[in-house]
Amino acid sequence: MSFQPVIPTGGLTGWNYLNRTLQKQTQAFDKSPQISRDTEYFEKNISKARTADDLVSDRRLLRVALGAFGLSDDLNSTAFVRTILAGGTDDKTALANKLSDVRYREFSKAFGFGDAAGPQTSSLSWARDIVSKFQRREFEVAVGEQDRSMRLAMDAKRSLPDIAGQAAKEETRWLKILGNPPLREVFETALGLPSSFGQADLDMQIGEFSDRAKRQLGIDSLAQLSDPALQEVVIERFLMRDQIKSFDIQSSGTIALTLLQSMPRLF
Repeated sequence: MSFQPVIPTGGLTGWNYLNRTLQKQTQAFDKSPQISRDTEYFEKNISKARTADDLVSDRRLLRVALGAFGLSDDLNSTAFVRTILAGGTDDKTALANKLSDVRYREFSKAFGFGDAAGPQTSSLSWARDIVSKFQRREFEVAVGEQDRSMRLAMDAKRSLPDIAGQAAKEETRWLKILGNPPLREVFETALGLPSSFGQADLDMQIGEFSDRAKRQLGIDSLAQLSDPALQEVVIERFLMRDQIKSFDIQSSGTIALTLLQSMPRLF
């Protein structure tokens, strides 16, 4: 039987427990039969994939490749994945650059099939890096099967240092957050914004996210998120507001049920 992450409760208590036990839990998870088979196969065979067609034609390789970037839902969309990989990222008109979800651009760039530098698949160190990303993402998926909010918190903890460390304009950093669906949800919840706000003008979205981050979290620049303490502030605010929202929904349901049960019967 595969190892299942242990999450005794939700919210901040569950998050603190998960962090305390993370090393032992991930080590046990990585040794589970399915993960071990997938990662060993990838390391041994990825060097044979020299084109986008080579990769998408091998489902076992593709499973790890997509999983490493949180794109496992596209495993059966081989034509779409082939286009993303073959188009590369060098050309601004490439499909990977047009999609709002930045994970596709990161995925295509990492493999390099459609870029001038060529495929990276012959490098063992590169393959091991992809495997490491896959293992971490798969653990997050397993966590999410028990508590979706905990998975989103883990995603944020992994993603925020990369965004903070980029030599980019503040607007570009915010675009990366807004273009990453899981990370966007964390910030929307932490800052008290509805998901429908994503329909607003992009400049307005950036302005509102930036303004609320300053007022509510004390973040003047996203570069500050290189500080682990500030990362925890964001994650804890997300978990608290998410739990409150969950309680509100449950309370509303309970009230509605009570009202229905108290109504007189007509027959």
